[in-house]
Amino acid sequence: MKFSDLIITANHNLFRNKTRTFLTILAIFIGSFTIILSNAINTGVNDFIDKQVEGIGGDGYIEVMPKNVSDQLESIMSGDSSVREYDPNKGSLETSYITAQDLETIRAVDGVEKMNAYHMASTEYITSSKTSKNYNITVSLSPDNSLNVDMSAGRKVDADSSKKEIMLTEDYVKALGYESNEAILGQTVTLAVKQNAKCLMVANPTDCLATVDATVTGIQAPGVLSFGGGARVNLALNNALYDLAMEGMPKSTADRTYFAIGRVDPEKVEQIRTELDKLGYTITTVDDTAGMIRTFFDVILVVFNIFGGIALLAAAIGIINTLFMSVAERTREIGLMKAMGMSDRKIFTAFSLEAILLGFWGSVIGILISMLIGYGVNSLAHETFLTEFPTFQLVIFNPINMLIITGVIMLIAFIAGTAPAYRASKQNPIDSLRYE
Repeated sequence: MKFSDLIITANHNLFRNKTRTFLTILAIFIGSFTIILSNAINTGVNDFIDKQVEGIGGDGYIEVMPKNVSDQLESIMSGDSSVREYDPNKGSLETSYITAQDLETIRAVDGVEKMNAYHMASTEYITSSKTSKNYNITVSLSPDNSLNVDMSAGRKVDADSSKKEIMLTEDYVKALGYESNEAILGQTVTLAVKQNAKCLMVANPTDCLATVDATVTGIQAPGVLSFGGGARVNLALNNALYDLAMEGMPKSTADRTYFAIGRVDPEKVEQIRTELDKLGYTITTVDDTAGMIRTFFDVILVVFNIFGGIALLAAAIGIINTLFMSVAERTREIGLMKAMGMSDRKIFTAFSLEAILLGFWGSVIGILISMLIGYGVNSLAHETFLTEFPTFQLVIFNPINMLIITGVIMLIAFIAGTAPAYRASKQNPIDSLRYE
């Protein structure tokens, strides 16, 4: 009997008991569907992040913070509440900062081209001459001209300009009294900030506010890898807001910062990372930020793959049961095949092929259903929660991944079918022909 004949015969034998075979394939389908769809989502998310990283640029842009600060922030983010012995070399967040002298030390590292203190400015509200209302807003620094920003209108702020510049999101355009994105370009908006020292001496919080005027240069499009939210400002505006907020405070306090930002030789990033680590600093690049986002999604998708693996384990047990029952039902048939000269190897192969075909059909159905649902999810997502991200394909099916998953599932099915196939191949032909 040719190998092709064995495949045809195995496929035919599978469907002798349609209900049992269907239930076994259904169990395999559930596992394969879960794994294939979760991998497709993973591919879609990573593809979008990769495009964002490529589009954002920032080769050589780094953020620096004291290692103690990054360790404590990581501990807070992870929810770690374990008790640790006090280390006098590691102060609290309030005593771990970068001074002007520290900046000079960082600038002296080979490959560092530019390094400035990043003082985070906290704004109270934004308004314009076109409205009598004030709106809450969060501003973040657009730290370097090498970082690209997708714009709906206008241009990004010039990080090196002495003029105070801001780019807003579309939500603020109409709120500030302008009819379109283009209408607000070049217009002046006013930002308010609390003066910390003055606020200690007045009863009414609004009596210690100071304002700064800024020019709107553009409207930014939404993106996953954003450096902050609400609005982005250039260094001149950021420093003006911070200086107002710290007016009246001791200079030693005002000059402290937890972060420094700068530009380095892209070819020496890892070398600089090592050098600054020895000096007690942690650096973050654009690729590092993308990696953290990937890790977040990967953890979620691992959970789905675990559920898929559990379903495949249950399916493997189903395959064993199905084939053992098939061997019992076809004992006389096996005896007849042996009496006609069919070898043990071919009988083992025939039953192994039945197991492999169970895995194959379960995988194929899983692929077809997951693709049908996946493309439907993409369409629904772009009509609902992904309307602001038209290029984000939530589900992307990678043919290579699907082939690998199918191959693994067929291998699992083969392993599960080994015991029943071996039992069938070792049947005594005389006893088998007498079997009732």
